[in-house]
Amino acid sequence: MQTSDSFSGLVCTETGDEYDADATGASDADAPLDPAYDLDAVEWDAETLAERPFDTMWRYRELLPFAEPVTANEGATPLVSADALGEEAEVGSLLIKDEGRNPTGTFLDRGFSLAVTAAREADAEVVAHASPGNGAQSAASYAGLVDARSYGFVPSRTPFPNKAMVNVHGGQMKVVGGRYPDALSALHEQLKSDWYTLQEFDTPYRHDGAKTVAYEVAERLDWSVPDWVVVPVSTGELAYGVYKGFSDLVELGLVESVPKLVAAQSVGCSPVATAWEADSDAHEAWNQPDTIVGELEIPDPAGGSLALRAVRESGGAAVAVSDDDALESAVTAAQTAGVEVGPAGGVALAGAWELADEFDEDDTVVVVNTESGTKNADILRSHLMGQGV
Repeated sequence: MQTSDSFSGLVCTETGDEYDADATGASDADAPLDPAYDLDAVEWDAETLAERPFDTMWRYRELLPFAEPVTANEGATPLVSADALGEEAEVGSLLIKDEGRNPTGTFLDRGFSLAVTAAREADAEVVAHASPGNGAQSAASYAGLVDARSYGFVPSRTPFPNKAMVNVHGGQMKVVGGRYPDALSALHEQLKSDWYTLQEFDTPYRHDGAKTVAYEVAERLDWSVPDWVVVPVSTGELAYGVYKGFSDLVELGLVESVPKLVAAQSVGCSPVATAWEADSDAHEAWNQPDTIVGELEIPDPAGGSLALRAVRESGGAAVAVSDDDALESAVTAAQTAGVEVGPAGGVALAGAWELADEFDEDDTVVVVNTESGTKNADILRSHLMGQGV
């Protein structure tokens, strides 16, 4: 496996035990694996990075695992000022990190760039995973770059644009009746041939791609950190990845602290927020998930405990918001900030409003929009129609 000079292998997130770079699945302690790096080997400073074009996440190549990545120029997404929203929240600055500008319109492109690179390095001919929708589209795109056959198992409620684009990218789509857990079960029951897993936290690389969101936010703020970062939580990979990214920057001496991380979920499926309210280190699976925000309807997130750790260690919080508030927030962002926020990003924005009393008037708050609003335009339009618009 052709790896970067600083990449030192994988470690168990529970015990710290080391594993080979090609390992997949959980550790012996039944915990996710995490890419580790020799940060002493990373010679970064603001001037060095300023000389590189701000064009892809691979400008931070020293802190990414692979020397020759599979890439579609993911990353380098804008940090958009949302002045009207900031005034409403009564904070000094509210910014939207718009991950909808990625190649397939989702932050997941960052992680699938790494995960499919790992699959290529393992000479995998078939890659597969289950997804609420965005992941199936993203994986099909990146698998096509290496001529690998991709299988995406998705629930029947997956938005049509995701389903269509899986096939457009050359992937095989398996639509399963029910919800995300049904798609995950069908993956293991129906796919009999040998396949390489792209499932979150089965591959240790998807959340490692997500950490570059933090690098970009800090650099765009002239190597300072916001007071708060609000992320929607589904599998936990984004929350843990963002926390890991800011932690890297602290250790490298580029920033002074990690911002407070807010994990936002829908009240119809909020295992992480519920565990937070119960002051628990581990979540319990959600029995009856029911939210219009399909990307966040993950009742038993593989990275739930890691998301809770990120929130706790950053001094942040977890919140659950209603679907109506999430959709209204997404529409408001489109109308006042010019950002086509998806329902999941709307959950993050609504989470920021939920915590507005916790913010100081001079705070900088960054809200991560994880997907393009065009993926769920019908849901957003239906919300307006329900208001008589």
